[in-house]
Amino acid sequence: MSMAAAVDVKGWCPGVLRPMQSGDGLIARVRPWCGAFGLDEARGLADTAQRFGNGHIDLTRRANLQIRGLSETSVLGLQDAMERLGLVDRDAEVEAGRNIMVSPLTGLDPAEVDVRPVARTLASLLARDAALYDLPSKFGFLVDGGGTVSIAQERADISLKALGQTMAVGLDTPAGTDWIGSTSFDDAARAAVAIARAFVGLAREGGRVRDLGEERFGQLRAVARKGLGPVGDGVSSKPKRLIGVGRLVVGVAAPFGRLEAPQLHRFAALAEEVGATDIRLSPWRALYVGARDDAAAQALMKGAHEIGLIVEASDPILRIDACPGAPACRSSSVDTRRIARRLAASAFTGSVHVSGCAKGCARSAPAALVLVGEQGRYNVIRNGTTRDVPERSVAAEEAGALLDVR
Repeated sequence: MSMAAAVDVKGWCPGVLRPMQSGDGLIARVRPWCGAFGLDEARGLADTAQRFGNGHIDLTRRANLQIRGLSETSVLGLQDAMERLGLVDRDAEVEAGRNIMVSPLTGLDPAEVDVRPVARTLASLLARDAALYDLPSKFGFLVDGGGTVSIAQERADISLKALGQTMAVGLDTPAGTDWIGSTSFDDAARAAVAIARAFVGLAREGGRVRDLGEERFGQLRAVARKGLGPVGDGVSSKPKRLIGVGRLVVGVAAPFGRLEAPQLHRFAALAEEVGATDIRLSPWRALYVGARDDAAAQALMKGAHEIGLIVEASDPILRIDACPGAPACRSSSVDTRRIARRLAASAFTGSVHVSGCAKGCARSAPAALVLVGEQGRYNVIRNGTTRDVPERSVAAEEAGALLDVR
């Protein structure tokens, strides 16, 4: 494979083969295979981020990992390192299309179906179908094992969820996932690809499934339902997000989704010590590993806390989503994470979204308090998203006003 740095100044989903410019240099998004990095891969990623970037690693809402602070020269070294680790697709088009989230406990939780074979088949089919290279850059798939720690309520254009002996098939809508039918495990990946192919013929440029409009969505739904069976009970069950120890699985979170390279290296070592073989990623920026027994799980929790990771579900930082902000992001004029930490230490107990700009990259769902950076100030929104009309604007240094959230 010929490796070259194809630098896009602007973009939505930067990859290893097509990085994107930001305020602190180029960003490269690394997509795990089947939602997990092996421990050697994790150590290699940490070393690569330290050597070729600025050592900052972000966990994304799509359960990927981003290496920051690359230059047009150093990105070539990163690409070579990722190829040696087996984390590079054959070309940028295939890489961009491999947007597949996989439930983090699949294969670890005995109560959950192991859906990794479905995810592997889906990735293979997407790579072979050139017609799907025309999908929008953020078009995404979801494969869920039907366990209690579920990603089935996350947004994805096409969702697959294990339900007993079948897989439910869902399409994204403005109101959430429309579970339109079910199919067998063997046919699930092919069904998802067939729907994606039909979408390409119906979509307007740049749109997603939820943007089709009533008529075109109805057409896609009718095509997608052909050959599908009925949907069973339990498809819309409320998911649980585990932080801490559960059934010999440990979940830890990175504050605001930010890992430093030494943290990832040390966490990989801790995972190996407790018998884990990989590190699972999640769309809520938590990492999961299996442990051989409860004592090992508790030891991992202690070690993770010592290196600055979140190990308790009650940690107030978990209520707050904050993008990197300035100076890391060119679109931001405010230091989002500084004020986010102040909010975490305040008496406010609701959900918070601190965004450097109106794009709202860190969170799409509504929050009780939303602060949106604009020209060095914050627009204040309550019970909404970054796209809603603000009730007022305050200067970033006016901490008293920002913390007055009664």
